[in-house]
Amino acid sequence: MRAPKKYIELSTGTQKREGETRRRLAPRARTASSRVHVPRRSCQGTFSLVEPQIGADGVHVWPFDVSCPVDVLFLTEDGRHKVRMNRHDYFEVVYCCAGSADYRIQDRLLPIREGDLAVIGSTLYHRLECRSSSPLTVVGLFFEPDLIRCDGGCDSAEYLTPFLLQDPKFPHIVPAETGIPHEVLELMLRIRSELPPVSRRGRLAIKTYLKMILLLLVNRYAGYAGKMETFHRQQRALDSLLPLFRYLTEHFGSAIQVREAARICAMSESHFMSLFKRATGLSFIKYLNQHRVECSQAFLANTDKPVAMISQEIGFCDQSYFSAVFRRLVGMTPAAYRSYYRNRDSSDRRQMDHRPPTTSRGVSIAGTLQRSAAAINV
Repeated sequence: MRAPKKYIELSTGTQKREGETRRRLAPRARTASSRVHVPRRSCQGTFSLVEPQIGADGVHVWPFDVSCPVDVLFLTEDGRHKVRMNRHDYFEVVYCCAGSADYRIQDRLLPIREGDLAVIGSTLYHRLECRSSSPLTVVGLFFEPDLIRCDGGCDSAEYLTPFLLQDPKFPHIVPAETGIPHEVLELMLRIRSELPPVSRRGRLAIKTYLKMILLLLVNRYAGYAGKMETFHRQQRALDSLLPLFRYLTEHFGSAIQVREAARICAMSESHFMSLFKRATGLSFIKYLNQHRVECSQAFLANTDKPVAMISQEIGFCDQSYFSAVFRRLVGMTPAAYRSYYRNRDSSDRRQMDHRPPTTSRGVSIAGTLQRSAAAINV
């Protein structure tokens, strides 16, 4: 059995041993003593970790351990690269260790500062946008809801209510002053110390700590009058767009207009545009451009194909328009982006491995992409 970590990674003035009895923290303001000790060696870049695994449907797939689908990671974001708007079937709890950012959730922009906590469900497109001069560092807890639903208890689903009642006015950010984020953080780090679980005791500990976190959130949102119908309505909207997402996967690089996209979904143009914006937080054209630009990054980083050829293969018939869209979304020209990755040392290149993104079923973005990009390192 793996030896437990000796200390919790919190610098709260005095380090607490892992076995010490947890005490309830009273609400308090942000103080320097509550800062988190970030293990730099295990801190991963959000862009390199998340972006390559976002499919044409905007769904990110987390490579969970199937025996215990939960993970806790330290992540950093420097603001140079923005992860596409995405959603996922797992649930997400994020604690802000350092820096500040905006959580873009659908069409809302919610500020998150050091010591705050964010709670994100499975039907909402979102991303973190760094807005501080120093890099943003967060601790992310990600878990499959079935880990709790399949627990066998009649009240197991009650633990998940804060993630299922997220309507357009849901207060996703829990301020540091409530004291709840720090309590959640301590439990997140306890889960991290048990990963990967190597015994039944380890899995039991992880599930227990996770339930303690969920109970804190249930109590926090007890007075919120959200309705389950909101969750089901959003899920129905996403399901109605599945034919379009399949089309984008199978016909990668093909030209498609709003009229054609609406026809594929068997909707009128006006209804399609309204529903797509409500479901994804973006207009169809913006969503399509982001998807294509992200795919072009794989070509630029891993092939020697000319920019003009890449722009045509991903669906842009005009290279200058492609370059303008790329620069607006990525923050640099396609040529500068290619040069940036070619100049990185080999170890950093492995960390920033760019692969063609996958769908939620693990299928490559398109067979056509793979056939036309045989030189891409996957």
